[in-house]
Amino acid sequence: MITTASRIKKAVSALLAVLLLLSLSGCAGSGSSDPTRVQKIVEEIAVDYGTYGAEAAKRIDALLKELTAEDAATGTRWKNIVDVWTSGELGKPLHYGVLPDGLPDSDELCIVVLGFQLEADGTMREELIERLTVALNSAKKYPKAYIVCTGGGTAAENENASEAGEMAKWLEANGIGKARIIVEDNSITTAQNAIFTYDILTSLYPSVKKLAIVSSDYHIATGELLFKAEAALRANAPGNEKLEVVSNAAWKAPSGSLSPMFQAGALIELFGDVETAFSIYYDHYDIHALPPLK
Repeated sequence: MITTASRIKKAVSALLAVLLLLSLSGCAGSGSSDPTRVQKIVEEIAVDYGTYGAEAAKRIDALLKELTAEDAATGTRWKNIVDVWTSGELGKPLHYGVLPDGLPDSDELCIVVLGFQLEADGTMREELIERLTVALNSAKKYPKAYIVCTGGGTAAENENASEAGEMAKWLEANGIGKARIIVEDNSITTAQNAIFTYDILTSLYPSVKKLAIVSSDYHIATGELLFKAEAALRANAPGNEKLEVVSNAAWKAPSGSLSPMFQAGALIELFGDVETAFSIYYDHYDIHALPPLK
């Protein structure tokens, strides 16, 4: 039997391969900088803000200048990411139950539904069904939009089940046409949701330019941050991002939170240090348990 830990190992290996390709293609830096030093500065920025918040502003400004001196392109990207992260505007305004009016009524729009860990037998938990209900309402309101279901195998006792696969079946059963549904079933973290969804949309769905994030209310800001950060890291120049997060729709959860330190770990994961990211998740992940990274 393939365990959840084995699936995590597979997903991490796939992510590392993607990041290696990005590095070789020049997306991660200019090629003349010291990658180890760049990584260290980025992680210091993330951990400082995750730990101290606004109190770390001067320290982060100094680190951004140091990063820009080391690698100008990477420094500019991370300045933009930090600006988004520290703005206080993430996930605002928050829209409950359905996407708001005024979004593109075309296949330029893609509704991204973030997954949630499955029960051991592979069935969906109530929280994931509630997120899907919000996605269904939004998909009916915008009938030309695509819908991405994102989330991999997190069922401890069912290797054939994936979050995205179960989500897609539910949407189809509730009247959404199969042609509109995109399945991303390799990710097991929100950072991987962003990475793998970006890959699929930019390579196979060129009409998509705008994203709307659907999740539980406490998760929206983190999802927005990571999808915006991934677009910034992949852009050939600031301002040339291929995908833009423009809105959200949320289920009002009775409880749940994600700390700035969790977000720091996720940003570190986006930049390629998966082991450090997972060590942060084990210390700070407060929604559901993740098995140890092998």
